[in-house]
Amino acid sequence: MEFLRHRKESRRSVLRWRIILLNTIVFAVLIAGVTWVQSSRANLVDERQTGVEEEARVVAATLSEYALVADSRGINVQSANELLRDLVGPTRLRARLYDTEGQRIVDTRYILSRNAVQVTELAPIDRWSRFKQWLESVYESIMGVRPNAHYEPYLEGGDDGKVYHEVVAALDGTVTSTRRIDEHNKLVLTTAVPVQHFRAIYGVLFISTESGDIDAILRLERTKLIEVFALATLMMLIASFYLSWNIAEPMRRLAEAADRVRRGRSGREHIPNMSDRGDEIGELAESMSAMTRALYDRIDAIESFAADVAHELKNPLTSLRSAVDMFTRATDEESRQRMLGIVRADVKRIDRLITDISDASRLDAELSRETAAAVDIVKLLETIVEIYTMMELPRGVKIALSLELPPDARVMGRDERLGQVFRNLVDNAVSFSPKDGTVTISAHTDPGWVIITVDDQGIGIPPDNLETIFKRFYTERPQDHDFGKNSGLGLSIVRQITEGTGGQVWAENRPEGGARFVVQLPLAVNWQ
Repeated sequence: MEFLRHRKESRRSVLRWRIILLNTIVFAVLIAGVTWVQSSRANLVDERQTGVEEEARVVAATLSEYALVADSRGINVQSANELLRDLVGPTRLRARLYDTEGQRIVDTRYILSRNAVQVTELAPIDRWSRFKQWLESVYESIMGVRPNAHYEPYLEGGDDGKVYHEVVAALDGTVTSTRRIDEHNKLVLTTAVPVQHFRAIYGVLFISTESGDIDAILRLERTKLIEVFALATLMMLIASFYLSWNIAEPMRRLAEAADRVRRGRSGREHIPNMSDRGDEIGELAESMSAMTRALYDRIDAIESFAADVAHELKNPLTSLRSAVDMFTRATDEESRQRMLGIVRADVKRIDRLITDISDASRLDAELSRETAAAVDIVKLLETIVEIYTMMELPRGVKIALSLELPPDARVMGRDERLGQVFRNLVDNAVSFSPKDGTVTISAHTDPGWVIITVDDQGIGIPPDNLETIFKRFYTERPQDHDFGKNSGLGLSIVRQITEGTGGQVWAENRPEGGARFVVQLPLAVNWQ
């Protein structure tokens, strides 16, 4: 026989970790991408400005070493052209060389092959092109591609370098860098470095970025930012759909099934089977399915109980009606007294049935409302035996107690309910015991359980009826047992109370003769 076992181990929350893992991945990607792009955006212009300045210093130092004319305090234009072609050519920079008067003497725009073809953006003439340009400007403004409006404007100074305050400052020996915007609202970085030997200034090297190259880099960075956000959004959508499919949809199905069970319009509905999920929703579906089955079982039990009550009440009522009819027809006093005896017996039987039926019908509700507590099983059994010892039992039957329990043995339940269990079992054993027989109550422990047995020395139980005797209204009594004293609900109540405490009860026959009822109750330390 299998016994009910209460598992104490905690279950791993599979669903919780799925949600945490998915959200962590999504937000980790999002945060990492934003951090990377934001850091790049914040430092991009500064790094580019620093790079231009360093490049200008290197080129100016090279010119000071190889292109100066010391006697006339001038610059060798041919040498300067060759140096600037070699040094600035591989970069995307523009270099202009000014003399001490601020006049341009060299401009790489006119000596480098990459500038052989000049491309100038013209204003769009058709409406659609203007609209696209407007959309592009709005997009670049939102994304921060366009530089701030407070930057200085950049204009072509021609041969006069003094239109740039950077050149003027460099003629005084100060390296100056500036950020400007051109007529197309594109960023231009400039740096002016004095070309000098020792402390003598021979000219100024003016380095500037090509119009729009910084904007292209910023635009690329913003595109990366959009890609990161798009990827994060896509992952969030995928995660949302996955969670919706994996959580919301099963929950909706469970809710619809619960509503159908509540309405009860299509017969007996069943909760969807989700036991293969292996997570909390699967456990919820299994619990709801078990709850629904228990509800249907309770309904069946109520219907069966009502039918059994009607049947059990019908028998004594039929007998009572027959006795009353016979009483009116009786002609002698002896017949009338016999009919009155039958009437009294039937009334007694009906009263007993109504009392037991009332107790049985209230038992479920009372068990659900009562709170289980630790019960001293040793004290309970000793008290029950003491009460029966003081009673005068029929046929001289005696009660014996044999305990192999620790003094502090505790079981979970209510003492009055467990007392009802053992009183019913003892009453049943007494009714089947022979003259001068003994009913023995024994108890011992099994790992996690207390096992109590009630033995009698009667005729035993037919093997086919070992389970049937626990059904409601089942009764098979000795001939000399008082008529109307038993309703057939005692053993049914025993099983109901025992299973309500998480225990089990069953019947078996003793090898030496007689019946044995075994009650298994969980120890308080193992009950939950």
